[in-house]
Amino acid sequence: MPPTYADLYREHHARIEGLCRLLLASAADAEEIGQEVFLRLHRSLPRAEAPMAWGAWLTRVAVNACRDRRRARWWRAWRDRSDELVEAEIAAPAPTPEETVASREQHALVWAAFRRLPTRQREVFALRQIEGWSTEDTARALGVSTGSVKRHLSRAVSKLRAMLGGLR
Repeated sequence: MPPTYADLYREHHARIEGLCRLLLASAADAEEIGQEVFLRLHRSLPRAEAPMAWGAWLTRVAVNACRDRRRARWWRAWRDRSDELVEAEIAAPAPTPEETVASREQHALVWAAFRRLPTRQREVFALRQIEGWSTEDTARALGVSTGSVKRHLSRAVSKLRAMLGGLR
């Protein structure tokens, strides 16, 4: 029996919205993009003829919608006037042991370094390191080769290490 819209929404909504927050640095935009993604799911679900990996499909739609939002000229102007990424907007409800130990200053430095990565490196880093996706799944979701994913991840990690220096 194919999954229902309600099942897919329950299973993937929080993850998709969190990914959009990482890529857009705005809770309001992430919520709006999340609504668009699940509207597309609602329209596509009845037409699906064969079983498919809905999680990967939703991620691809979300990443593409975030790209479209970033490309929009009005959004760039608005973003340049908006507040920086607030780490608390994307944090888990209960802090992890690492978050408990880390200071606010370290969090700010990490998020600032992440925001300075080029767009593709941020996308690859978010899917591979934060979402825990495989190289192959990330490549499929972003429409690039596995070699490109590895190259972007390696560059992102190197840049983050360089920007964060001896931060522990």
